[in-house]
Amino acid sequence: MARLNYVVTIIVITLICVLAQELYSDRYDKVNAENILQNNRLRDQYYNCFMEKAPCITADAKFFKEIIVEAFRSKCEKCTERQKEMMNLIQDWYKKNKPEQWKAFVTKYQQEKR
Repeated sequence: MARLNYVVTIIVITLICVLAQELYSDRYDKVNAENILQNNRLRDQYYNCFMEKAPCITADAKFFKEIIVEAFRSKCEKCTERQKEMMNLIQDWYKKNKPEQWKAFVTKYQQEKR
């Protein structure tokens, strides 16, 4: 019986460690957010995808759209370091260059996280 308790304890500790370190996939971490922000057509395509005004055309846009609500709600808790950098870059850019679009984005995703 003591041995069973020991095995169960080890399994539980292992699962806790694995779940605590779970991050979003880094598959699209090489996306160049700066290039997207500087290209009006691409930037609008991504923005419209996230705002559900147009379909998400690229695989990376679809991926980020899937995680955006949770990432926004958790302050990017499961984001890789690169994803956090991209989120900060995008946030700073929109606040400076397109504040009304940023406000609309924040409003949309604050409502969705409830």
